[in-house]
Amino acid sequence: MQSVVAQQIPAELRQRFQTASQVLVLTGAGVSAESGVPTFRGGANTAVWQGLPFDVISSATALEHDLSAVWQWFDYRRGILRYLEPNAAHYTLARWQERFAQFTLLTQNVDGLHQAAGSNDVIEMHGSIWRARCISCGVRFEIPREGERPDICFACGDRLRPDVVLFGEMLPTGAFELAAHRASECELCFVVGTSALVYPPAALPEIAKASGAYLCEVNPEQTPLSDLCDVVLTGKAGDILPQLDQ
Repeated sequence: MQSVVAQQIPAELRQRFQTASQVLVLTGAGVSAESGVPTFRGGANTAVWQGLPFDVISSATALEHDLSAVWQWFDYRRGILRYLEPNAAHYTLARWQERFAQFTLLTQNVDGLHQAAGSNDVIEMHGSIWRARCISCGVRFEIPREGERPDICFACGDRLRPDVVLFGEMLPTGAFELAAHRASECELCFVVGTSALVYPPAALPEIAKASGAYLCEVNPEQTPLSDLCDVVLTGKAGDILPQLDQ
């Protein structure tokens, strides 16, 4: 592992970035935190909400027993996100989709900031806070940034739930399989703003590395993934990623 500060991007990484055709990027909460999005794991008083730990109110058990309370929690979070904007990292990654023959953007975030910056075909590993899903037929509905949130399925009349992966639930069908396939094909893999603690998404850099990809971590501090990486760029994603375009 080679660890460098933001301003010292290695020549090998620059060369690989210039010549790669298949690139994969996995983003986590640190990218959105640079736009002011509170993270679950500490900060902005989001570890506990109305006396309940975040991993309780955001759980499959809570959904089963008190759907209304779960909606209150996600309505509250959407109220925070409504006025936040993408940062330089989001915009840089949106440009990369035009730069490489095959560009895969995976995110563990549910805030929709990648799409707001212009990214298309984002693989949302944990869903989106801006969608609702019918608990019976699975039909999805967009939630407007302004106005009323739908609470009844227009297709079957049953209740809607947040279209996010809660604690105790599986990832969306096919999401990990597609992500793992892309990871096994990529030449260059970036892991940006994630603690690399949440599985199965944390396994994707391991798949990429095992398949021969050059692995680069971008994060303000070291993570359990750092020793596996070919290079670690220490700093904020919004500062580092634009430098690769220069």
